[in-house]
Amino acid sequence: MASQLLLPPNQFTKSAKVFFTGDCQGLSDLTLNRKLLQATRVSNGFSLRAKADLRSTNNKSLVEIPKQWYNLVADLSVKPPPPLHPKTFEPIKPEDLSHLFPNELIKQEATQERFIDIPEEVLEIYKLWRPTPLIRAKRLEKLLQTPARIYFKYEGGSPAGSHKPNTAVPQAYYNAKEGVKNVVTETGAGQWGSSLAFASSLFGLDCEVWQVANSYHTKPYRRLMMQTWGAKVHPSPSDLTEAGRRILESDPSSPGSLGIAISEAVEVAARNEDTKYCLGSVLNHVLLHQTIIGEECIQQMENFGETPDLIIGCTGGGSNFAGLSFPFIREKLKGKINPVIRAVEPSACPSLTKGVYAYDFGDTAGLTPLMKMHTLGHDFIPDPIHAGGLRYHGMAPLISHVYEQGFMEAISIPQIECFQGAIQFARTEGIIPAPEPTHAIAATIREALRCKETGEAKVILMAMCGHGHFDLASYDKYLKGELIDLSFSEEKIRESLSKVPHVV
Repeated sequence: MASQLLLPPNQFTKSAKVFFTGDCQGLSDLTLNRKLLQATRVSNGFSLRAKADLRSTNNKSLVEIPKQWYNLVADLSVKPPPPLHPKTFEPIKPEDLSHLFPNELIKQEATQERFIDIPEEVLEIYKLWRPTPLIRAKRLEKLLQTPARIYFKYEGGSPAGSHKPNTAVPQAYYNAKEGVKNVVTETGAGQWGSSLAFASSLFGLDCEVWQVANSYHTKPYRRLMMQTWGAKVHPSPSDLTEAGRRILESDPSSPGSLGIAISEAVEVAARNEDTKYCLGSVLNHVLLHQTIIGEECIQQMENFGETPDLIIGCTGGGSNFAGLSFPFIREKLKGKINPVIRAVEPSACPSLTKGVYAYDFGDTAGLTPLMKMHTLGHDFIPDPIHAGGLRYHGMAPLISHVYEQGFMEAISIPQIECFQGAIQFARTEGIIPAPEPTHAIAATIREALRCKETGEAKVILMAMCGHGHFDLASYDKYLKGELIDLSFSEEKIRESLSKVPHVV
């Protein structure tokens, strides 16, 4: 049966005509009233129904955009350990962060409030792509011949093609509101850098990005996206900062790392009063902004009449995973649901599954506060694997804490299995995934095949955080048989961990 899609028009009156393109046999012009639209998307025999208020002038999805972000810390009986000053090892004070972040983000970083109102200006920009769709992967289920029901929350429809604008927009907004003129940041694969460049362009901010050198040279179109939105982009390590020059002196051909790029951006922010630093993952306020994903998804799963048995997401720094899972952990803590929550990381950069839980720097040069997290050591430089942005040496402190408290589990998967899953997903569901969510896809396929063996009809919810349109060089290597699995080096990790600060 041909796919059919019913969409509401942008503006509604008492009577409105809706026109369809493609194969929509049997459908004529429809008369719609002011009440509720029952929209049905039929894809390979599967129906998705939802209600949308026709009075909205931007009715793009099945649920309303949440008006608040959710802070998991408020519901944890055991609070996470505080970040420490890098010199005194004492708990960090708000004024210690004022050279890096605007006041509102510093407040959000330490807040104990359960919900934070989303500013109206941010909501208006969110409407460009939110709410994002929750889709049942019916064709993938059929290919795998599994009784499991697989759903994925797709964040690839944002202007930058991933979940990263969910936090880039509020970060740019708060900086602009406090009179900041310039923002600096790091980026790995380029998703975060392009998202901040996009958000900065909307609020009149100058944006400067240090991109991990390997990605800078192998992913030129991400760099061009950033430049199109007005950002300056440098390969990291660079000769523009003391941190970069030190790395280049020891290794002129360094492929770079997120830790090095963070050091360069933080150094620039610290020495310029009109400049602030923005981070795309790891910190509490970043994870807070991303919870809009899970808040939407809870409503959408209810519309489906489903409760997830398993929630899967990829992890690098952890923002996408936290964004989907934290609101569900809240419901789990209330006793309303009891899903298994599983993080998936690359085998070549396994901070959760192979790292130590310790205080460590967030960057290579040791400029950031010390954070209690699962770390491979701040000196760790992963091999240039094709895992997109999942190459950070540490895991978000809040995710690390939740992991230590037993509310989630973690596995690692090698990259060839990930790309095998990505090809299956692309050839059934039509979306070419970014390298990051291929890890979640591979884990989902593993579980779906287990269900095939056991006969369990589990409901699997997967975070699909972005598309891979700018990552096709990685697919090219896989399709040519040139991709190899790189495991982490025990010797390299031991050496890196030996430099983790000893905090009593």
